[in-house]
Amino acid sequence: MDDTTLVTRFLHDGFVKLEGAVAPRVAADCARLLWQETDCDPDDPSTWTQPVHWVGGMAQGPFAAAPNSPTLHHAYDLLVGAGRWEPRYSLGAFPLRFPHEEEPDDAGWHIDGGYLPEGETWHFTNLRSRGRALLMLFLFSEVGEEDAPTRIRIGSHLDVPKVLEAYGEDGASVPDLAPELVAASDHRPLAHATGAPGDVYLCHPFLVHAAQPHHGARPRFMAQPPLMPAAPYEPERADGAYSAVEIAIRRGLGRDTPGPDGDGTGRSIG
Repeated sequence: MDDTTLVTRFLHDGFVKLEGAVAPRVAADCARLLWQETDCDPDDPSTWTQPVHWVGGMAQGPFAAAPNSPTLHHAYDLLVGAGRWEPRYSLGAFPLRFPHEEEPDDAGWHIDGGYLPEGETWHFTNLRSRGRALLMLFLFSEVGEEDAPTRIRIGSHLDVPKVLEAYGEDGASVPDLAPELVAASDHRPLAHATGAPGDVYLCHPFLVHAAQPHHGARPRFMAQPPLMPAAPYEPERADGAYSAVEIAIRRGLGRDTPGPDGDGTGRSIG
């Protein structure tokens, strides 16, 4: 995928899929270490006793290498801006989903927060996506349509800015925002984050997405870490040097900003 196509798809859909962005050996090593964390036997489904195993804080060598491939660094520069993102050397927030008769209760539509105000239980977000530059989905197993792929509302990142605008700099919590975001993006078509080990989805932080139960045969291993910002996003820049994420925010607000397609009208592109 060339650079212009990558950015254009991101602006239109709210995400891009980078196939093989993590080397096969690195992805396989990550999967092996994740199996160890579950205390489950990969070859014995009778040991798969929970629908979801949550794993966090993995910083062994493969997890440090995974988000730092040349392909990913280049994409971060294209979408967030060179010098505007923080390198990361670990992956966390692994919702490892297993085939199970019990339905998990974590499958609601939402966007992810980026900061936790003092005294609050849930993470917040605001129009500048404080504390989060991108949502990233790293696949460490084969993920087909029946394997609990993350559900994505295509283009929903353009519905969110007007909702967040009303909450000002303080923002709002993820559960408080959810009903408004579900209603605002209900008209959007769906995509599923399927793929092979080593594939990575880079998503706009305002992309509305949801988990779903696993109806396949093999567990789904995925990480969903944020890329952290080195500087806050700015919907208004005096120099006009907007990143792709900022262009999308402005389009969601109805503000004209030329993108790689040369379209400054805020219309859908692609």
